[in-house]
Amino acid sequence: MIVAYMTLAALVVGAAVAAVRAASLVRSAIALCVGNSSLAILFFLLKAPYAASVQLSVGAGLVSALFIIVISLTESMRGGAGEE
Repeated sequence: MIVAYMTLAALVVGAAVAAVRAASLVRSAIALCVGNSSLAILFFLLKAPYAASVQLSVGAGLVSALFIIVISLTESMRGGAGEE
């Protein structure tokens, strides 16, 4: 069981590093979604189902969806991602 904890913790840290170092904002938002989902699974394994459900619904679902919507709106307002 300790291997599962360590793997999920490494995945959370790796997703956070990938979100910071990502070249595009969409990839960064997807990395944040992966990190939040991994953290929710880790909470579930640590016998905290309410924290896991809130993390999964708010962190991975709502916040990631809002990030992607805002990124797409700001890129369309700028005239596309490739024009700078």
